[in-house]
Amino acid sequence: MCANLHSIQNERIVSQSSDAQAKTKSVCLEVFISPESDFFDGHFPAFKLFPAVAQIYLVDRFAKKYLGLEGFAKEIKRVKFPSPVMPGATVLLSLEQDLLSGTLSFSLCDSVQKDKVYSSGTAVL
Repeated sequence: MCANLHSIQNERIVSQSSDAQAKTKSVCLEVFISPESDFFDGHFPAFKLFPAVAQIYLVDRFAKKYLGLEGFAKEIKRVKFPSPVMPGATVLLSLEQDLLSGTLSFSLCDSVQKDKVYSSGTAVL
C-alpha cells in the first residue's frame, strides 16, 4: 500500500517539448487515478468521483514538476468539467505553457477514449 495515498504516483511522460522560438513548453502525461486515493474519501460516498479540486491539484503539481512553474496560478479562466473521473481511470494530462502570454492551458481526458474530456481550462500565471 502506498504511504501517501493523496499523492498521485507513477505518472508516465507521453510527450514533452520546448520551442524557444515560439516561447512554449508542453508535456503530456499518462496518470493512473488509484481507487485507493484519499481524494475519494467523503466525496460522494455512494458515487465516488475524482473531485474538481483534485484535477486542479494535478495541473498545479505537474506544471511545477515538468514545466518548472513556481507558485500557483493567479487566476483560472474558462475551466470546464464536462465528464466525471471515476476511480481507477487512466487519464492523459496535457499542459502547455505560453511564456509570452503568461498562461498555462490544460486538458484532462481519457487515455483510451481521447475525445472524452474530463476537464480543460487556462490558468493565468
